[in-house]
Amino acid sequence: MAVFERWKNQALRKSQHLYDTMKNSGGFYSCPINENCRSRMNVPFRVGGDGGDEALEKQFLVETERLNMHQLKGHRSVGGIRASLYNAVTYEEVDALVRFMHQFQKDHS
Repeated sequence: MAVFERWKNQALRKSQHLYDTMKNSGGFYSCPINENCRSRMNVPFRVGGDGGDEALEKQFLVETERLNMHQLKGHRSVGGIRASLYNAVTYEEVDALVRFMHQFQKDHS
């Protein structure tokens, strides 16, 4: 049971870090999923506003690939970006994505 609780807490901490980044971005990043339905494992988001800006999202993916952040392209039914935060993904890796998101917003606002 202790292992499950640890994984649960890690999942919550990682996803909350991403969701907080979106919430505090002034609308630059947005999540298309209602707050009460959001996953801790797969976090979809749009770049450049509520509906997303496809050109900015494409640039976001190009730049994350250069940083060895792979498979962030969103699900075909939601679009945008999707970060998968399964157990193998560390908090430090999520934090690296968040730091990139802050810089990307600064560069493209």
